[in-house]
Amino acid sequence: MAHPNLALIDALRETARRLRQPDTKYAWGHHGSCNCGNLLQTITQLDEKEIMHFARSGDGEWTELAEEYCGVTDAPVGLLVSKLQQIGLTPSDIHNIEYLEDKEVLQALPGGFRWLSRNQREDVIVYMDTMAQLLEDKLIRLVNVSFDELMTIEKVETVA
Repeated sequence: MAHPNLALIDALRETARRLRQPDTKYAWGHHGSCNCGNLLQTITQLDEKEIMHFARSGDGEWTELAEEYCGVTDAPVGLLVSKLQQIGLTPSDIHNIEYLEDKEVLQALPGGFRWLSRNQREDVIVYMDTMAQLLEDKLIRLVNVSFDELMTIEKVETVA
């Protein structure tokens, strides 16, 4: 699964929030308004038409675009894929977001494991929210807080 970080967690949650709005365009077969397209709208502030324009410079779906991406060429579609990778996603993560297939996310779904439909807005929303929660839980576990340091800080504050 993706590298847990606040930017990615926030982007997933914001994308899910946006997708809850009836005026947010969602179309799985459209590079600019599919699962990854909507996530890219959140990350880049580009609209669906701009994303579609850049995506046309590559061949295939987001899965193929991510696998074929070369950071050296800096082709327009490469800019989009690099944004997804900079926020902590790997080509496998991009595939899993587009197809809603990461089994760790599916195991953590509210109500338990189930398969989701990649082209159903509500399924995309629950997947992104669940993935964000999983990443947040992992990030929290990575934080190492020393109880002794907390007690020292508290003592200094109460003396002052």
